[in-house]
Amino acid sequence: MRIGHHGAMNVSHRIAARWPRRWPVQPFREPRWAKQEPTYRECSPALIDAAGKRAAARPSGNWFVVAASRAVRADRPSGVTVGGRELVAWRGPDGAVRIGPGACPHLGAPLAGARVDGGGLVCRWHGLRLDGTRRGTWSPVPAHDDGVLVWARLDRLGGEPPSAAPVVPARPAGGARIDAVATLTGTCEPEDVVANRLDPWHGAWFHPYSFSRLRVLEAPPEGAGDSDDRFVVEVTFRLAGRWGVPVLAEFTCPEPRTVVMRIVEGEGEGSVVETHATPLGPGPDGRPRTAVVEATIAASARPGFAAAARLAPAIRPLMRRTAARLWRDDLAYAERRYALRAGFVPGGTG
Repeated sequence: MRIGHHGAMNVSHRIAARWPRRWPVQPFREPRWAKQEPTYRECSPALIDAAGKRAAARPSGNWFVVAASRAVRADRPSGVTVGGRELVAWRGPDGAVRIGPGACPHLGAPLAGARVDGGGLVCRWHGLRLDGTRRGTWSPVPAHDDGVLVWARLDRLGGEPPSAAPVVPARPAGGARIDAVATLTGTCEPEDVVANRLDPWHGAWFHPYSFSRLRVLEAPPEGAGDSDDRFVVEVTFRLAGRWGVPVLAEFTCPEPRTVVMRIVEGEGEGSVVETHATPLGPGPDGRPRTAVVEATIAASARPGFAAAARLAPAIRPLMRRTAARLWRDDLAYAERRYALRAGFVPGGTG
């Protein structure tokens, strides 16, 4: 027996009417994409700009995110570039992260291609060994591993009073959790990435495949201070069709190059998505490149989540793909903002 379109709609409405409200996944209704309530009136460019300037004024202690913790290994070095400075990162015999200049002090060989032996780097050009302490002109930089991300302190690039440790956002404490890190690169500056994340109004318009029923409930008032400098958003994370997970989330900037989205009510309360913007330096075209390093730390008190956490190695690639899909769109936003601001687009603000 066939069920017509209207019959199927009636069945889905009856299911929705009886669906328990305590369950995390909920059915929802939404208008067609073009019939959504426009958000441009609420999305004030001046409001976003002011929030970005307040973030830029916060201290960072000259710390920059360079990689996911899992990407820095004890068996081979990793090469990274921050602010045009070539760096190499690896783990010593004690498991601690070590970071230093990426060029060998002998003849400038790339240490990203060195071998790790006994916790030290051995240059493949002439066998010079570096154990992570100063050697001639080669000197390590302060490094910090927070368990999810690795940071480097670059005082000349940051230009601020240095701090002993970076400003690491509060993360879910205790219990099961799953973390995953996605990294993408765009032609823009860190402020363009931060501005994208401080515009929650674009979510359901620009990412309808992921977000629905999005409303900004609270935005920083004029002259906001640290206590009320946040955005609070009601949103449904779409799973499939018209089924999703409704939550309340807040967006805050603990330091100049970091925006944190935290679930404050709903499934996964306390889970965070940290977006870190690291300047890489100019590309071949002379325009700036910025790495978006996004760490998702998911947690839940539900018993089933503990079982899922044991499958984290299989789940992480899915989390990374989800973040990468969103950021492929959002980098287009950030790159366009940079191009307008720098005057590369006629009618821009440069």
